[in-house]
Amino acid sequence: MASTSSVPKSFKYDVFLSFRGEDTRKTFVDHLYVALVNKGIITYKDDETIDKGERIKEQLMRSIQDSRFYIIVFSKNYASSSWCLDELVEIIKCQKTAEHTAYPIFYDVEPTEVRHQSGAFGEAFEQVTRKRKRTLEDEKENDVGRWKNALKEAAYLAGMELKNTFNGHEAKFIQQIVQDVSLKLHLINLSIDRKLVGMETRVRDVISSLELDLDDVRMIGIKGIGGGGKTTLARAIFDHISIWFEGKSFVEDVREVSKGSLYGLKDLQKQILSSVLNDQTIVVAGVSDGKSMMKRMMPNRKVLVVLDDVDDIDQLEALAGEPTWFKPGSRIIITTRDEQVLVAQRVNVIHDVTLLSDEEAICLFSRYAFGREIPDQGYEELLGKVIHYAAGLPLTIKVLGSHLCGRTEHEWVDTIERLKTIPLEKTLKRLELSYNGLENDEKEIFLDVVCILKGEMKDDSIRILESCGFKAHIGLRVLEQKSLITISDYDGLRFHDHIEEMGWNIVRGLHPLEPSKHSRLWIKEEIEDILVNELGTEVTRSIKLKYTSLHPTTIMRGLRKMRELRFLSVHVHEGDIVWAVDEVCQYLPDALQSLHWPEYPFRSLPQTFQANKLVNLEMVESNISELWEGGEKKVLNKIRFIDLSYSKLETFDLSMTPNLEKLNLEGCCDFFKLHIPVECPKLKFLDLTSSKAVFRRCPMICTSYKV
Repeated sequence: MASTSSVPKSFKYDVFLSFRGEDTRKTFVDHLYVALVNKGIITYKDDETIDKGERIKEQLMRSIQDSRFYIIVFSKNYASSSWCLDELVEIIKCQKTAEHTAYPIFYDVEPTEVRHQSGAFGEAFEQVTRKRKRTLEDEKENDVGRWKNALKEAAYLAGMELKNTFNGHEAKFIQQIVQDVSLKLHLINLSIDRKLVGMETRVRDVISSLELDLDDVRMIGIKGIGGGGKTTLARAIFDHISIWFEGKSFVEDVREVSKGSLYGLKDLQKQILSSVLNDQTIVVAGVSDGKSMMKRMMPNRKVLVVLDDVDDIDQLEALAGEPTWFKPGSRIIITTRDEQVLVAQRVNVIHDVTLLSDEEAICLFSRYAFGREIPDQGYEELLGKVIHYAAGLPLTIKVLGSHLCGRTEHEWVDTIERLKTIPLEKTLKRLELSYNGLENDEKEIFLDVVCILKGEMKDDSIRILESCGFKAHIGLRVLEQKSLITISDYDGLRFHDHIEEMGWNIVRGLHPLEPSKHSRLWIKEEIEDILVNELGTEVTRSIKLKYTSLHPTTIMRGLRKMRELRFLSVHVHEGDIVWAVDEVCQYLPDALQSLHWPEYPFRSLPQTFQANKLVNLEMVESNISELWEGGEKKVLNKIRFIDLSYSKLETFDLSMTPNLEKLNLEGCCDFFKLHIPVECPKLKFLDLTSSKAVFRRCPMICTSYKV
């Protein structure tokens, strides 16, 4: 994921130490230098044996310019050295740019002494200015003026005083300096892989939620779609902040390792303990033993642990069971596709990994395909098609970029055409891991959602799914938690294009070229071919036919072999089509549980249709005038929802639908008679707006009605 902005300046040193050698070289500065180096911070400290000549001075000035960060150790005799003061002038000059930061340390002086050159510090400054009296007057005046300005500006910078920090304990003081410098340095200078795009902002957001300055144990989660960059983000964060911890461990593929062998979790416990304690001789006898060891041994070190690709709460209970396992200041980062795992673990913050913008996607793809951030000229149109297909998914972008690297324009065209019918296997395999982790009924709901219910509003989707016998509320919630779908108040059920592609691929299964053997049908041309040629089979469970011009008799004839069809949605082509319908040829499968047919052309439901499994009936603006021809009465015990609004319905008998919850007859201008039994205990909604029926409210009938 890296920035599409200009390449930042690279520095030879992370930190430049400015100090007075006779005061602190062998004591404070020596310990500080070692502490910085041990943290992996590249630090410049001049050698006291260097002969100070003009060439050396130029070298020092270049070293200052080549350093990102400056630590200025103000001691009593700092201002007695013209070398120190010249260094300071250059440091203040550089730190005024956004790329450099100066950090003053007041070792045995106070900021006000430095600011006004007073006290012992001022006496030292007087010594160096007296020496300059032997030089030319103009040069002396210019130097002294620059020194004073630099000292004043430096004293106003945010820094630390030894005597006011940890009661003057130098060891703790140095530890705090290194921690502060590390934080500021690494947040400024993110050492990210050049092939990653858009990472800086994402890393900063997560690090901010880690609140590294708090002395508590904090667990955060990163969740998102497979191939969306969760591991990449976690690794970048780990690389940035691991130097601030006493122990660290990045545990990859927790899901695969823990389920891949009998000893998976035990091996992962051993990996964490060995890494954070830097002891490869640790032996873990079993998972319970590993938990006990972690409880006993981990609280002694402030650690950073990343648990990557977790999919079960048992994994977290074995690897990061409780905050009390860890020393205050420790941080645990968990990546997953399943939000419920994070909720059950009670993590502090959950981050949704964001996919790449088009601009970021172009940058990332270009780095893999062209070896630079800007694509080759002449590929703009083809590149746009690739980016559209990838839809912001980093894995797909990298795979396609690597595949198309060095290819001809003709090969690009062939690849793009192939993707229209044959999706990237590597991407699908990664995404299918989430599907494979679902329960059987959740898999069925998922396939209905991606093939049939895309864009449907939540309540409508729940009604349809419940009509087909599914626990829709919890099922949709599980799919959302596992990053397979999103549910919007405005756009309904949505999902990534590759999630949809994966679902389609699963449905097509072993018979990709034989739609009649698919459990769901949603492609207009395939459905019409099956219906016209009467190729239907009992395998088909759901059909969504949109904007068809097929004759309704042809549709019904084509359904005769689909005896197990549970969901049918038919939308005729936009515009008025007048059919000469053959009422005799009507047919609907008895297995139907949800039937949605706006502008249904027949006067009634087929006489052969028993409808004893029907739960949801929607025939808005239909020609239906009565449910069954001749006023035949069939008791529909399963039906819960009926929407015949703006139809030609004339009468309705509520005694035929004892479990009906919703009856919408709004706009039925021909409707004049509603037969009401003594009680309709389950009816919650009734709409007779614009009908001819006279209806008086009866509390025993329903709680919500419109007339």
